[in-house]
Amino acid sequence: MLLDDETLRDGLQSPSVRTPALDEKIAILHVIDRLGIDTANIGLPGAGPHVARDVEGLAREIVAGGLRVRANCAARTVIADIRPVAEISQRVGIPIECCTFIGSSPLRQYAEGWALDRLLALTEEAISFAVSEGLSVMYVTEDTTRADPATLRSLYRTAIRAGASRVCVADTVGHATPVGAAAVVRFVATVVEECGGGIGIDWHGHRDRDFAIANSVAALDAGATRLHGAAIGIGERVGNTPMDTLLVNLVLMGYIERDLSALVEYCELVSRATGVPIPPNYPVVGRDAFRTATGVHAAAVIKAFRMNDVALVDAVYSGVPAGMIGRTQEIEVGPMSGRSNVIFWLQQRGHPTADAVVERILTRAKASSGVLTEEEILREIPDPPAD
Repeated sequence: MLLDDETLRDGLQSPSVRTPALDEKIAILHVIDRLGIDTANIGLPGAGPHVARDVEGLAREIVAGGLRVRANCAARTVIADIRPVAEISQRVGIPIECCTFIGSSPLRQYAEGWALDRLLALTEEAISFAVSEGLSVMYVTEDTTRADPATLRSLYRTAIRAGASRVCVADTVGHATPVGAAAVVRFVATVVEECGGGIGIDWHGHRDRDFAIANSVAALDAGATRLHGAAIGIGERVGNTPMDTLLVNLVLMGYIERDLSALVEYCELVSRATGVPIPPNYPVVGRDAFRTATGVHAAAVIKAFRMNDVALVDAVYSGVPAGMIGRTQEIEVGPMSGRSNVIFWLQQRGHPTADAVVERILTRAKASSGVLTEEEILREIPDPPAD
């Protein structure tokens, strides 16, 4: 299976995102590459000269940096959007997959006043042009999960006949459930087989109903061969499938093997570059993902620490091993803590654990409205006697 990173294109469509500068995009691209993600959407050059410049800069960085990640670009299913993709590919000297998108649902067709015949004509003309320019094409039907089967069959058959090498099932507004995601992918797979097979199937999901990860896994099981996502789930409305959490789940479920030690860097880099904060309780990379201050939870983790059993430490109160992403379980001291929290906190930092000190810290914690900071705890530790 393959992964396609949409951080630098679809991810930047969020109204709250700050568009990163080119050097920031390049830094993000390097971490995408280190995570072993197969392809990255580096922009929609048909949107204007400023986007085209960044797309070319990113393409050149792939060459100059010897990156393994392969580039693709978004384009409306019109020749005017495809031409700049072909020109950049030719100037830089690397293949760039052209991801042509077109609305497919009756809702979109009604709102736009589109007839199916027009969509089919645009599809054939645009994809034939892209192929003649030496581009591989992924054909994206926007709002696939709300489109009718007959329309999808006509669109995909036309795209494949014109030379598309991949088709993309897009849950554009996060409408699908896992059962629905699997059903539509299976249907698309039958259309592909009717056309002779050999065509890749992508799944592109959004988070509107918070099914994005489950839908991606369901789509994979149903026959999708490439899954899309964006760092920290950024994207239009509530965002795209979070690539970071998707990677973790795919590793834990045994679909892929991957070194995820760069995952925190990936998320934090995108957060800084786009101005989108990572909530403390965000899965896996959030500040609180591996922290606990609750007495009964901490007690179990502490016992595992003292048994020198790293795997047990990571599993006793965590569904994700902190070590997978280069983090560790953390024990804090707060109003719901017990003596064991305080003693462990002090021992980990080489401080004395005299009963009086422990009681002083615990008393302060119980009177606090939140977890004590290191400075607050240290104030309760008396200075050692002078010689």
